[in-house]
Amino acid sequence: MTAPVLAIAGLSAAARRGGAALLHDVSLTVAAGEVHGVVGMSGAGKSMIGRAVLGMLPAGVRLTQGSIRLAGQELVGLTERAHRAALRALALVPQDPLSALNPSRRIGAQIIDVMRLRLGLGAAAAQLRAAALLAEVRIRDPARVLRAWPHELSGGMRQRVLIAAAFAAEPRLIIADEPTTALDVTVQKQILRLLRDLQRRHGTAILFITHDLGVVAKLCNRVTVLRDGRIVEQAEVADILLHPVHPYTRALFAATPRYDRPEGAVLPPELAGTPP
Repeated sequence: MTAPVLAIAGLSAAARRGGAALLHDVSLTVAAGEVHGVVGMSGAGKSMIGRAVLGMLPAGVRLTQGSIRLAGQELVGLTERAHRAALRALALVPQDPLSALNPSRRIGAQIIDVMRLRLGLGAAAAQLRAAALLAEVRIRDPARVLRAWPHELSGGMRQRVLIAAAFAAEPRLIIADEPTTALDVTVQKQILRLLRDLQRRHGTAILFITHDLGVVAKLCNRVTVLRDGRIVEQAEVADILLHPVHPYTRALFAATPRYDRPEGAVLPPELAGTPP
């Protein structure tokens, strides 16, 4: 059996001051070519899992136990330099594309730098591949966009650029941290379809962090439901959609806004939890 691209086992994290627990014994795996969704309300600890893998926990947070293996390599306990080298197997699509892009550098330079650093390409080869990647994310005039500054692009265009940059280095795993939250519904649908098509074409595994069960239904193969830093349910997406077991999961579905039931889109107070 092929080892998973990402394997998190018994991961716990706490605040340095006061010791408040933020993650409790979290375990999940992401197989090659799989899209694994992590879903829960704001404050459930979804992004904390991604930040733990990236080695970018907030200054006031520490891991207290557990293991994170990326492409077979243990990340917990590595030096900063070794951790940075291990992350060559990983890329990130963040939530806010404007803050993620360097405003003082042109788009082309930012994508080309990734490929020259990760793949060792020369300037000319990287320029050609950057243009091809922008075309792959359905940007109509790649040459113009490569010369553009981040502020000259729309939110949807900037997110397409970040997706292109994520796939540029041919990673084994992409962490997508609510990448469509800042976009309107129409653009969100386009970006999700694009991400799904690219993932299937390249066979890249994705850890998709979201609060939107509708997105999970469209994109993911498996899903982990998180509440107050704890996993309450974990299953294939079809099983979760048809037969949610935990009351919290059922409440999340019931709270999802629907055009035919706008008054029902409320999470009951007794199930909302108390995020640390």
